[in-house]
Amino acid sequence: MASSITDLIMQQVASATSSVNIPSNVKDQVLGGLGDSILGSLTQTVTKPGGIDLVKGLLTGTSNAESSPITALAGNLFKSNVLSKLNLGQLAPVLAGLIPVIMGKLGGILKDQDGDGDVDLNDIILALKGGGAKQTSASSGLGGGLLGAATSILGGILGGKK
Repeated sequence: MASSITDLIMQQVASATSSVNIPSNVKDQVLGGLGDSILGSLTQTVTKPGGIDLVKGLLTGTSNAESSPITALAGNLFKSNVLSKLNLGQLAPVLAGLIPVIMGKLGGILKDQDGDGDVDLNDIILALKGGGAKQTSASSGLGGGLLGAATSILGGILGGKK
């Protein structure tokens, strides 16, 4: 079992790219770029109005990954941050086409992680940071970086509500 959403994303990236012949000199950049783009789209979305519901829908499997704006954002991030810098020719659209596949496999990963009987903000934050069940506060033990920023912004927007 993966310990965090980052691990889950990278497992899905590895699985989705296993049959794609990525040149060895750019393979790490491509795999890392796919993972970073997907995680970036999730963390950027959660900080926008209505973003929590979008992320919740995607990660609980109640919304379609193919038509999700989160998937579209991940694709745009991957194209602009990775593919535009590499000369991959006909391989570029193949790699970009993997984003909806990877996002689709993330559906259903979000469960009630804090033991309160529902999927809420605490569960999203626990999934993003690597989930430890039964934590009482979404902000307890959070590190810095994107998750820390997202949590800080969400706390301000939601006024500390779950």
